[in-house]
Amino acid sequence: MDDYLVDKEDSYYSSDQDSLNGLDIDDSDFLLAPAREPTAKVITKESLLVAQREFMRRVMDLLSLKEHHARTLLIHYQWDVEKLFSVLVERGKDDLFAAAGVSVVERQQDNSSLSPCTTMACVICIEDVPGDQMTRMDCGHCFCNNLHFTVKINEGQSRRIRCMAPKCNAICDEDVVRSLVGKSRPDLAEKFDRFLLESYIEDNKMVKWCPSTPHCGNAIRVEDDKLCEVECSCGCQFCFSCLSETHSPCSCLMWEQWRKKCRDELEAVKWITVNTKACPKCGKPVEKDGGCNLVTCICRQSFCWLCGAATGRDHTWSRILGHSCGRYQEDKKKQMERGKRDTYRYMHYHNRYKAHIHSLKLESKLKDTILEKVSISEERELKLKDFSWVTNGLHRLFISRRVLSYSYPFAFYMFGDELFEDEMTSQEREIKQNLFEDQQQQLEANVEKLSKFLEEPFDQYTADKVMDIRIQVINLSVTVDTLCKKMYECIENELLGSLQLGIHNIAPYKSKGIERASDYYTSRNSKADCGRTSRLDQGNSDDTSCSSKKRARKEGTIGGSNSC
Repeated sequence: MDDYLVDKEDSYYSSDQDSLNGLDIDDSDFLLAPAREPTAKVITKESLLVAQREFMRRVMDLLSLKEHHARTLLIHYQWDVEKLFSVLVERGKDDLFAAAGVSVVERQQDNSSLSPCTTMACVICIEDVPGDQMTRMDCGHCFCNNLHFTVKINEGQSRRIRCMAPKCNAICDEDVVRSLVGKSRPDLAEKFDRFLLESYIEDNKMVKWCPSTPHCGNAIRVEDDKLCEVECSCGCQFCFSCLSETHSPCSCLMWEQWRKKCRDELEAVKWITVNTKACPKCGKPVEKDGGCNLVTCICRQSFCWLCGAATGRDHTWSRILGHSCGRYQEDKKKQMERGKRDTYRYMHYHNRYKAHIHSLKLESKLKDTILEKVSISEERELKLKDFSWVTNGLHRLFISRRVLSYSYPFAFYMFGDELFEDEMTSQEREIKQNLFEDQQQQLEANVEKLSKFLEEPFDQYTADKVMDIRIQVINLSVTVDTLCKKMYECIENELLGSLQLGIHNIAPYKSKGIERASDYYTSRNSKADCGRTSRLDQGNSDDTSCSSKKRARKEGTIGGSNSC
């Protein structure tokens, strides 16, 4: 989608004050900062080795280490160079190496000097073995060349193969492993190298495989905050934290439970709900296969099919033993009403979530039609020649529609009993729900207005009417962007920020939409041009993402990352 940029003179018109819903919007809100280098990078198969060596080079230069020692350190510290350096400063080099299993003691004797005439005692077999059948590790221990490495590689433990000597935590030299395994099993040597290479992704919390299906083979690296939403070069958009589809303003836990709840509403589950009843003892669904209303579960518990209560096993012509459900009971009515109310509540949020998702799909299909209208309008003899406001408005519509759709699953859990029952009183929940729904309603009304104006056949209108639509689209684009920012700030500060449970984080709102990760090679080559940024660009370099404060955590500190 095209970048959301317009000329300053197009930024705001007050001819239709009602379209702004009373919001105070500055004309600069419609201008985005100049494009800057994305913070997310695409790591391809070709650039994986280069990206890994960039990290290793920093460690090698600082500590004067060999490549395999630097890799061992980085694997142990999950490729977090800053953490590695902090441990070095706080605890010193010896503790740093010991914790990671790195041994840099110079060998007293290399493998080439171990001749067949020399016999040595293997610390594993406790036998004297000819020298040419022995291997000396960095830690100084010698052992006979056995299948230890082959077994470890086949078990997927090749990234950290430890010395076999008792009480020795040293990591084996990868060159020695590669040499010994390669002589008899070249395929395993290649597998060993691949595991070492992919450790940069598998063990690095800031790098993850793209979850595209079929897999594109790319990985994504983020620089600052792993609680974000990114787009791979293959077009797959996903939440970096949980690898599911983008879902903000839902937290990852909310989205996981929402997807599970939606799956539970499939036809099979609906059939079970209609045609079976739960056993009052074991909870398993039981289907009645006869006319008698006394049924027995496989756990041998008998119960009444009419009301589901446990009974005795005898059933005469007049009654079921120890049970009678013919009398009306108020508590049963309340229980049924609550079940019905819970179902209606879920359907309320689910129907609106699906409706906006459906609208987004239809509006995405209309993109080609709208661009065709733009092409026709540009060829006409009109005073207005620049139609970037159309593509910019369409881009803003897609972003705000997505936010609006996922706000309904968020509201379902935020104001329900599933996650925050003990976190808020009924009065607090009502106040917060009214605050959120007011903002949600404002956003929904303006999104629908923007969609309506973009679908107008402006290619058939006069110049004056096209100008009126242009003003409306620009104003509404600013409005929905502002409302999205306010909604995220409300969630961060007023809703989630006041709770003690700090496990619900959401990805920050970005006015430009989900960030598309740049190619790693391209970003490296462009670093040389970073110093040429003009003073104006530097002044506007702040991203237009929602800059809400970090939420206070239970300990009373400003906590965590600002999270899809």
